[in-house]
Amino acid sequence: MKIVVLAGGLSTERDVSILSGSKVAEALRSKGHQVVLMDVFMGYEGDDFDAERLFKENYSFTDNAVIDTEAPDLDEVRKSRKNQSNVYFGDHVLELCRAADITFLGLHGGEGEDGSIQAALQLNGIKYTGSDHLGSAIAMHKGVTKGVFLNSNVPTPPSRLYKREFMGKGYLDSWDEFPCVVKPCSAGSSVGVQIVSDREQFVAAVGAAFRYDDDVLVEKYIKGREFSIGVLGGKALPVIEIIPQNGWYDYENKYQEGATVEVCPAELDPQIAEKMQREAEHAFEVLRLKVYGRIDFLLGNNNRFYCLEANTLPGMTPMSLLPQEAAAAGIEYPDLCEKIIELSLKK
Repeated sequence: MKIVVLAGGLSTERDVSILSGSKVAEALRSKGHQVVLMDVFMGYEGDDFDAERLFKENYSFTDNAVIDTEAPDLDEVRKSRKNQSNVYFGDHVLELCRAADITFLGLHGGEGEDGSIQAALQLNGIKYTGSDHLGSAIAMHKGVTKGVFLNSNVPTPPSRLYKREFMGKGYLDSWDEFPCVVKPCSAGSSVGVQIVSDREQFVAAVGAAFRYDDDVLVEKYIKGREFSIGVLGGKALPVIEIIPQNGWYDYENKYQEGATVEVCPAELDPQIAEKMQREAEHAFEVLRLKVYGRIDFLLGNNNRFYCLEANTLPGMTPMSLLPQEAAAAGIEYPDLCEKIIELSLKK
């Protein structure tokens, strides 16, 4: 097959996306496919664009995918693009995707995960991997996700949504439970997330979160163990436990080698693991997700678990959470990439 892997973009998770896309492209090539790895924002900036040639050459826009300890400077990324137009898609991206059998979305966060790119590809008649634009939009916004969870009896911590447009004297007084977690509603990889213990920290954290998003979710802090469950084709994979060596599972702990220990299958009471897996499938269904995704959980000290959020385009390096879970279920990484394509072609 001819496959375009889209990565990069203008999300705070740009570096993570480039690493995921690079690994997916490498895996698919190992299975005999012709694969072009393309930065969705930069596009192909040369004057010699030829889609057939790029597929034959297995073109990649980078061979140096790394993740820094801090999110990328997106203003610098914008300035570095040769085409300084306000069009999101880089030169020749859509043309290249139309020439492929399918586009594998190696994107994370931002327009890559909020349904925007899915809608654009669909309108252009381009087949792509993962959930459609509606499920992506619902799951990307943590406040909307919360509403769906509450309406569908998915267990989730108490929370409140705050909007930048209403900020003013006394607006934040409605929250008085500490410690709590402050989260930008549409940022990924824990960018902008803070755990705070008092009102002064709370007010500062909300202000900081508004730098990333117009909507901020404040959630009751649940002390306990962190878990994640991948869902593939509507069926839950084995549960994985996430154990940061210091602090909590923030951006640095997620992507720096040795900062976090991951155990899969998780060492859990089998009945709790089973219930958590069924709830992951339930959450996947009510959020209208398709093909694959990942649902994050906390298990409190009272053995009660809480569903936090969903990730519609989870990390796809071989050591990312979902591929580790697939491996525990006997699905090797290149086979997982092919399985995602197989399921996506059927949707």
